[in-house]
Amino acid sequence: MKFTKLAMMAAAATVAMGGAAMAEELKLSYNIGVTSDYVFRGVSQTQEDPAVQGGVDLTYGMGYAGVWASNVDFGTDDPSAEIDVYAGLRPVVGDTTFDFGVLYYSYVDDKAPKTPAGQTPVASPGSYSYIELKAAFSRPVGKATVGGAFYYSPQYPLTKGDSLYYELNASYPIFDKLTLSGAVGEQEISQGSEYATWNLGLTYALTDKISADLRYSDTDEHALGKIYGDRVAVSLKAAF
Repeated sequence: MKFTKLAMMAAAATVAMGGAAMAEELKLSYNIGVTSDYVFRGVSQTQEDPAVQGGVDLTYGMGYAGVWASNVDFGTDDPSAEIDVYAGLRPVVGDTTFDFGVLYYSYVDDKAPKTPAGQTPVASPGSYSYIELKAAFSRPVGKATVGGAFYYSPQYPLTKGDSLYYELNASYPIFDKLTLSGAVGEQEISQGSEYATWNLGLTYALTDKISADLRYSDTDEHALGKIYGDRVAVSLKAAF
């Protein structure tokens, strides 16, 4: 009888502790920031103008989901804001953290650009919004962290083709509050342009919640327009 009671007490304690641990794993975080130029894969999304950005993230164990938004400017008659929704899993194997997810990039006032007078219309699905599948990893190497990422979209915006983006990235803490980071990537669009991109920057932790970032980025396709040219962006971000 005593053994039965002890077993029941132990089981109850285990359930209670398990419930507390599960509750602790459910986390909600917020971020908001401003940047002098919203740069995505080496290309300005705001015609080289500033942007205000922010998001909400929910994590539970290895799972995560979130939403993130920013103003954008692709030219006349284009979307005014971007709203991304994403979810995925981040399993850890040894020293390596993996990230398998899906992202949906949606746009406010989403519509295809008008074809200039005298030009032949380009076949397009009539939308900037699209989905990407993500597979990434990161792992420590000494004081540094190195990683890679692979993104696939079955239908890239304003085309009828699929796309791939892949990159290698790394970060290194120069000292306690200053981190050097960078990435080299390649964007391939089956019925569009193909270009390489890279960035290098410094992130400084002003407080445990606020950080500033100074970043240089460029592509190898300046002929596609000024938004593909080299640029330096300054950003300030708060995370809670």
